[in-house]
Amino acid sequence: MEKRVIGKFDKADFPMLKMENIAIKIDTGAYTSSIHCNNIVEQEDAIHCTFLDEEHPLYNGTEIIFKDYDIVFVKSSNGIIQKRFQVQSTIKIFDKLYKISLSLSARQEMRYPVLIGRKFLTKKFIVDPELVDVSYNLKLNEHKNTVKK
Repeated sequence: MEKRVIGKFDKADFPMLKMENIAIKIDTGAYTSSIHCNNIVEQEDAIHCTFLDEEHPLYNGTEIIFKDYDIVFVKSSNGIIQKRFQVQSTIKIFDKLYKISLSLSARQEMRYPVLIGRKFLTKKFIVDPELVDVSYNLKLNEHKNTVKK
């Protein structure tokens, strides 16, 4: 499989979550990927959570229910181990759909709502930290070329 070059930041779609053009941060220092959400509650064999994204008012307050999930323990960069819920989803980047495991995390103090870790990146991408929005710009250019003038 040929690896694509991705920058340190980009935008991706999450079709199963009905979210488009969500800002992502590529973090080769993180093993797992995570997505920002609030009000994460386990009840009646399901996880209920609310997605928030200031750039996308449509997603503010959107509740998602996951019936299939795991519990994982994630060590943060400061060494603290957190119990998190992990869900399976899909991510569309470079016009290709991939499966992705996402831990649900309150990332309100973080600049980017989604962090993409090595587990997802391995064997698919090479990271060039000088680049930004490579996939998103390609998507915009493809859309622009399909619009009739």
